[in-house]
Amino acid sequence: FLFDEPLSNLDAKLRVAMRAELKKLHDRLQATVIYVTHDQVEAMTMGDRIVIMKDGLIQQVGAPLEVYAHPQNLFVAGFIGSPAMNFVACTIAAKDGQLCYSHPGFTLPVPSARAKALAAYKDKPVTMGIRPEDLHEATAQDPATSVVEANVEVMEPIGHEIYLDVTIGPAEIIARVSPDTPVKVGQKIKLAATTEKLHAFDPQTEKAIN
Repeated sequence: FLFDEPLSNLDAKLRVAMRAELKKLHDRLQATVIYVTHDQVEAMTMGDRIVIMKDGLIQQVGAPLEVYAHPQNLFVAGFIGSPAMNFVACTIAAKDGQLCYSHPGFTLPVPSARAKALAAYKDKPVTMGIRPEDLHEATAQDPATSVVEANVEVMEPIGHEIYLDVTIGPAEIIARVSPDTPVKVGQKIKLAATTEKLHAFDPQTEKAIN
């Protein structure tokens, strides 16, 4: 079966209901289905495997959560996930014997899993990526090296969570925090990054550095 954007003209509520119905139909028929969509939410929620294309060329193929966690390039990283991954131009530097992402507004440690790959980029520019959900209001349990201070520019409460548009130095990023976070527009907030989930991309090739 081939579905070519069958839900594109439906409102948001009906689209959610029809996604569930189409998944039930697929499970019942046990047939191969190719589902074409520009909606990454549909791709993530409905596909066993997804193929991300740009300008007619395949960028990445894999299970939804695999693609989400390990995007192979900047395009895939920015396409999968809502809100989209934040991208910040950084330099790889050494601090106290450890590699770090250096930026005018912050310094964050390079996770050990990426240290070997990023060693070749010491003193060179990279594009650091971090998803909004990998930033949270800092607590006493968070390592000091993972904490950055941000200025809150916009708040978008959506019930079970709040999207914060913040600036950290010259960088503009989005963080996803809990609805009881005590912060207002114009205030400063300390955010902690889940450093193990920081991504790095080559600014020239736009490929992930792994």
